[in-house]
Amino acid sequence: MTDIDAPIHPTAGRLRPIGVGDADLTSGPWAKWQQDNAAITFPHARAWLERDGAVDNFRRLLPDHGVDSPRQGMWFSDSDVYKVLEGAAWEMARVGASSDPVMRTVVDDLISLIGSVQEEDGYINTNVQAGLARRWTNLQSSHEMYCIGHLIQAAVAHYRASGSDDLLSVATRAADRLVADFGQRRRRESDGHQQIEMAMVELYRVTGTTAYLDLAKQFIDDRGSDVFTPTPAWPVDRVYLQDDVPLRDRDRIAGHAVRALYYLSGATDVAVETDDSELLDAVRRIADDIARTQMYVTGALGSRAHQEELGDAHELPQDLGYGETCATIGHIGLSWRLLLATGEQKYADVIERGLYNLLAASTSADRRGFFYSNPGHRRRALPAAPVDGKPGRADAPGTRPAWFWCACCPPNILRTIASLGAYALTSDDDGVQLHQFFPGRYRAQTKAGRITVDVETIYPADGRVTVIVRDCPDDVWRLSIRRPGWAEHVHVAVVDEAEAALQDAHIDTDGVISVRREWKPGDRVHIDIPVTPRWTVGHPAADAVRGTVVLERGPVVYALESHDQEAGVDLETVEVDTSSTVRETPVEIAGERTLALAVDGRVIDDSLWVESGWVPLAAVSGEGVASTATMLTFIPYALWANRGPSQMRVHVPRASRH
Repeated sequence: MTDIDAPIHPTAGRLRPIGVGDADLTSGPWAKWQQDNAAITFPHARAWLERDGAVDNFRRLLPDHGVDSPRQGMWFSDSDVYKVLEGAAWEMARVGASSDPVMRTVVDDLISLIGSVQEEDGYINTNVQAGLARRWTNLQSSHEMYCIGHLIQAAVAHYRASGSDDLLSVATRAADRLVADFGQRRRRESDGHQQIEMAMVELYRVTGTTAYLDLAKQFIDDRGSDVFTPTPAWPVDRVYLQDDVPLRDRDRIAGHAVRALYYLSGATDVAVETDDSELLDAVRRIADDIARTQMYVTGALGSRAHQEELGDAHELPQDLGYGETCATIGHIGLSWRLLLATGEQKYADVIERGLYNLLAASTSADRRGFFYSNPGHRRRALPAAPVDGKPGRADAPGTRPAWFWCACCPPNILRTIASLGAYALTSDDDGVQLHQFFPGRYRAQTKAGRITVDVETIYPADGRVTVIVRDCPDDVWRLSIRRPGWAEHVHVAVVDEAEAALQDAHIDTDGVISVRREWKPGDRVHIDIPVTPRWTVGHPAADAVRGTVVLERGPVVYALESHDQEAGVDLETVEVDTSSTVRETPVEIAGERTLALAVDGRVIDDSLWVESGWVPLAAVSGEGVASTATMLTFIPYALWANRGPSQMRVHVPRASRH
């Protein structure tokens, strides 16, 4: 198989990915974010890695290192360095030879440093090598394999972007150490934080070394069979570690959210490469349950701040929900793998929800601040994050901090945005498939030949999407385009360069728009997707949101933020009239042009509750509690907390009718 510069490149499956370098995002907010990611977020992250000592943790292992301080930061901070390195590699793949020479120098220096501190037998972990822990002795919490997994992913990205094996050779030596120590069940444990499984599969895809795939399969198959022994130093149960039930026997999953999603991603990779339909069916069964019963409308996952866990079915508290950014990124990665494996468009819908809402909300408009946790309800305006400080991971300050004590999320965002274009288009033997509507130019190799298409749109501000064939073989092939699952209908027109009608498109039961014909350069497909505002309600079993509604427009979830309301309006005492007309109003928030949605609502007189907080039902029945009419203004959830501390809510009580 010819390797491409894609984050994952399966050797089998229904669809094939394109490379990061085959996707040129040309306009719109995602293209702007990619540019800012390289110009702003990368140097910001690099500066914090230096300031926090994450890079010095490597330097201090060298002879005559000149680093006076002891090891700094989290015991798994090596992974932050590796993720930033991976993001830089995807940025190099994205822009090619024109990549930032400063970035290339940073990458080369980091690779040299990492290689210099690796032990002769392939082991590498700065916490253990600093003498603060012993090798492989506390696997459920040490994150040793987790860090090596991120090293491997960075190495794969660098190899696919540059063709150099400088970092890949470091990664293969570390992987060989794992195989020697754990392969063929010499030890049954794996890492308490899953990640190594998908990394080892990707390394197998690059090198062809089956021992890497075998070890990943071993880790997937053995988990759930009591491979971990709880210790007083790490008082978590088997559910937290997903060690309570073998994956193949599951219908749903609980425990630490990010671990669970990385576990399922690695299992998907193993299933695809070993043609294990039973394992893939188990992952699909669990993933469908996650999307149906554990995912917030914003794409958030993880309803419990305690131990960052997925909750029970429909346990979706809004103000106390955790919604870690890394969990949604993990869900996007899992959904992408399942989309490639099955071709089912529901997984692209999940990706879209996560991208336009939670991931977009995780980062400030200036691309220098980040949310670790992402609530759906802020009852009061909390103090702003310290300008030069870094809170703990569970803290949710009133604005986005510049960095975190546990800094897993910002580097995860960086590498995701750098590689984002590769998630837009896929190919198969019959043609190409467009899944995400990012304006840009995309190239894919098919059985018929090389195909290049342009996507022109301002989606989601408008639902008009035009796909233009720029280059294609003289042969029959199929162009397929996702119809979003939230769209009740779409209008499709297939025309030539002169806008003359060519033929009707077919829309299948999976919501895929497809046209199979002998295309010519200049041929195009126009799609109109209705992005009119709509009200959404939660499942009746979700008690936390019973009686509330969510305002959505296209793929975008809207929220109330106190900055946009009339003076004196308390978002804790408002309700919305869903029968009134929703009005669209252009606004600018922190330099971002967007649409606000205005709708009639009212503010409830809460004087009845002043004394005790509880009143007899009779006191509020009949004509109801006194209220004052007001206009409520909603903004995209992604843009909240860019104008200072505020109240915010996604789910809003629906006004009762008397």
